[in-house]
Amino acid sequence: MQNYLRDNNSVILYLEVFWRFFVLGCISFGGPAAHIAYFQHTFVQKLEWLSNDAYAKLISLSQILPGPGSSQIGFAIGLQKAGLTGAIAAFIGFTLPSFVLMYWLAVYVNLDAPENWLVSVSSGLKLLAVVVVLDAVITMFNSFCKSPLSIFIMLLSILLLVIYNSFYTQILVLLIAMLIGMITSQCSAPHVSIGQIYKKISWPPMMLFISLFLISLGVSQYDSFVGLFATFYKNGSLVFGGGHVVLPLLQTSIGNTLTEQQFLFGYAAAQGVPGPMFTMATFMGAQWLHSAPLSGAILATLAIFMPGFLLILTINNSWQSLVKHPKFIGASAGINAAVVGFLALALYDPVFTSAVHSYIDLGLVSLGFLVLKLFRPPILLMVGIFISLGFY
Repeated sequence: MQNYLRDNNSVILYLEVFWRFFVLGCISFGGPAAHIAYFQHTFVQKLEWLSNDAYAKLISLSQILPGPGSSQIGFAIGLQKAGLTGAIAAFIGFTLPSFVLMYWLAVYVNLDAPENWLVSVSSGLKLLAVVVVLDAVITMFNSFCKSPLSIFIMLLSILLLVIYNSFYTQILVLLIAMLIGMITSQCSAPHVSIGQIYKKISWPPMMLFISLFLISLGVSQYDSFVGLFATFYKNGSLVFGGGHVVLPLLQTSIGNTLTEQQFLFGYAAAQGVPGPMFTMATFMGAQWLHSAPLSGAILATLAIFMPGFLLILTINNSWQSLVKHPKFIGASAGINAAVVGFLALALYDPVFTSAVHSYIDLGLVSLGFLVLKLFRPPILLMVGIFISLGFY
């Protein structure tokens, strides 16, 4: 009887975690910063599942690990509340609404022979993407490029990618930035020994993360299901700095698998749905495997989220020590500066070049950016305005 009650209580707890995150997934417009605010209100202030201090540390952790920041915070909250099953319930609940919307767009919108209304909607969303990415570049620059060294790393990343823009160049740039950050680290944080961190790391998820990443580097993207999973997994493994950074990474690795129209429409549409921006992978996966769109959508979505979640499981017991280590802080600072360069380059090509074709377009983007910076309107309002502008 006691076992039955315990099991029943566990199921109720899992369902509560799922339901709380599902509701947030339906209303969480505005990107990662807005998601963090929603989480704080719901799980810290209202439900008191964790303290303000613990939540602040989770935010810090999400900033220095690759992966979708707000979704990693949600995964960690579910993990602390109800173990691994709770973490999975949190992920499914928060991601499901945007997954359904992005899958619907992928299946029922014909981008190969678009109707006039779709061309107008797409044009408006592309202009909005310029505004959003420009805002992200400026925000990230102000946050991650505060010293001459960090600005140098950002400019170096742009230079190397202009010389040869490929996925492997991006990996090289991240490694160089990490090494520069570690060597030049002068952080005054209290020293924590590597031994302390080593003992607390969970190695099975770490080894799975590394193994899948190395395998994904050797898999051709044209190997159907395996290639799709590998492409989105390796990109999810290298996304530092938030959801927008996945744009330049995916752009260089997807190649000719998707057209520029498909790629940019998926990215732009992700701005207008609630929940995590990483569900652009849902749209792209369904478009990629057009003969089995649901399988492609599920596979791409799981692949791009999985690396970040494996890393959360890896350092679940050690991250409070890890974030205090000077070398780790220095490496994170270097990487964050480099990804500002990634995103700045993607802002020009393909985001700006594919959306702005006239002085009118440039004026609309400039006006939209000023409105966004001065008034910070809800993102859903911005989506409606730019879709309307696309019809003119």
